[in-house]
Formats: sequence, structure tokens, C-alpha cells
Amino acid sequence: MFDLSVIVPVYNMAKDGLLEYCIQSLAGQTLQNLEIIAVDDASTDDSLQVLKELEKRYPGRVKAVASPENKKQGGARNLGLQHAKGRYIGFMDADDWVVPDLYEKMVELADRTGADIVGTDMSRVYEHTMVPAQREACNFPDQTGILDHEKRKAFLLHFGPLGTKIYAREIFFAKEFQFPEHMSYEDNATFVELAMRAKHFEHIPEANVFYYQHGNSTTHSVDLQKCLDRMEAMRIMLKYARENGAWEEFPQVIEFHFSNLFYRITLFSYMQGGIRPDPRFLTALKKEMAAEFPNFRQNVYYRQYVTDYEQKLINLHFQSTAAFLLIYRLKQISKKIKSRKTGQ
Repeated sequence: MFDLSVIVPVYNMAKDGLLEYCIQSLAGQTLQNLEIIAVDDASTDDSLQVLKELEKRYPGRVKAVASPENKKQGGARNLGLQHAKGRYIGFMDADDWVVPDLYEKMVELADRTGADIVGTDMSRVYEHTMVPAQREACNFPDQTGILDHEKRKAFLLHFGPLGTKIYAREIFFAKEFQFPEHMSYEDNATFVELAMRAKHFEHIPEANVFYYQHGNSTTHSVDLQKCLDRMEAMRIMLKYARENGAWEEFPQVIEFHFSNLFYRITLFSYMQGGIRPDPRFLTALKKEMAAEFPNFRQNVYYRQYVTDYEQKLINLHFQSTAAFLLIYRLKQISKKIKSRKTGQ
């Protein structure tokens, strides 16, 4: 058995050396007993060929797995889990990378403390570099240790990115677990389940993961289907929370996550994503939000984390979709005019 299995979903990442840079950063880890399971999700470019060459370059370290059909990241992660033999399991996006000793430090901390999830922080970068930029905290001190009620609530509230953590094998295999397939934002659908399964969390407060910023990533490109996928991901999350105790124990946290991801982020990314806004979609979005949680605007975390400006726009949306569209467009036009004047 390996100490750690790192699963890397891959789809059309052969261009510009992105895939090679990611896999090389994993293959060069100081943790010796490590396997890298790179799952090609039926790419239409040369990604699978690149993975096969990397498998030959790092025998026993890199394993290339080909999915017969495109199931998106969730499907690729599920296939990777079927092959994983590690005591711990990690995930990495194919365009990101990590510092050379990260996984050795994470496994050592997990073994020493008994933590079944260990996380670290990241930095956003715009080029291939091993020099961290400003650290972006993914987790916080009030979450670490045995997850009693208060620590688990804090962990649920700010779970952080899936790929900045390693997980004890039992998190996925003690009872049935599966990422949603054929959709984006599968991590949004499952983070509550992972947080509820954990018993002990530890954190390394260093920028050890490099989160590469480019326009082709899921989080930087928006279309209607991605908005629909995020909404479906939150329906899945809510179903789990209601069936497995998270809603009963942490109702304010679950309500906030649903309103934030299903409604708020979907609303504003839809309006900013270059899509011609469809009033029917906007009306359906607010109707479902109101049906699930009619009082979400009184939620303590909503009031804490949603800006006053966004709250005003959301209130307007609930009063009138047409008025919201008009005011939003006028504000965007005003911003462009001010930006042009500043540029002059």
C-alpha cells in the first residue's frame, strides 16, 4: 500500500506544458511512497499521449488511466478512486502544482496527530513558478483538532478547496461515496459530506499549492450550463445534508451555503459572464431559492459575508426581475464609462 495516492483528472491539458508541469511537481515529491493516478477524461487533444510518456518516465510513480467516455472531473475522480491504493488520498487539478515537500509534510502531520483530513494554503499565480505569491488561507486555526460541534461548524463554513487537502482512505471507503458525474462543481456537491465524515482536521498555514490563473479553467469561464451545474450541485449537497444530520445540526451554515452557491454566486456570475440575460432563468432562480429558504436574507452568515451592495441588488431582484436587469445594466454601463475616463 502507498502512503498517498494523488488523483489528477485530465481533460485537454496538453497545451503549453500545463500537464507536464503539474505531473512533474507531483513526481518530484520528497514523499517516496507515493502514487500519482492521472485519469484522462476522454480528451480530444494529446493529453493521454503525454500521460503515457510521463508514465514511462516515472515508472511505478505515475499511472495513466484512460476513461472510455467524458464524465467530467467527478467521473475522473471516481475512476481514480477505484485505482487508489494509498493510506491517504489527495486530488490535484491538472493545471495546478505543489511545492516539492508538501505531501511528506502532510502525511507526517496526519500520522503524528491522527488527523483524517490535513489541509494547507495556496497562492494564485499567473506563470509557472515555484516561488509562492501572497498566501491565500484555505482554512483557519479554529477548525483544527478533534472536530467537536464548534470546530465542525467552522470547518463546514470554510471547508476550502478540495485539492488543498489529503484525506484518510476511510473518508471515501468506510461507507459508499461517489462524486457526481457529467457536471461541473462536483466539489460543491460533496464538501459537506466530506466535512461530516471527518473526525480530526489539521492545517499547514503555508502557500504550498499553486493555483494557476487562466481563462480556460472552470472557475474562470461561465456559461448557462455551468450555472445549471452549480445549482444542481447544491441540490445534491442539500439532499445529503437533510438525510445525514448536517442540516439538523448546522441549519444556518447549510442554508447559507445553499443561498450563496445556488443563488448568489450563480446570479452574479450569470450576469457577469458575457451571457445575454434571460429573464425566465432569473425568475426561475429566485423562485426556487424562495421555495427552499424563504428567509435566507435573515441568515446570520448571509448578513456577515454578502456585501451591502450585493444585498441591495438581491433585494431588487426579489422585488422585480425586470427592475433588477435594468438597474444592473445601468450600473455596468456607469462602471465602463468611469473606467474609460480613468484610463484617459
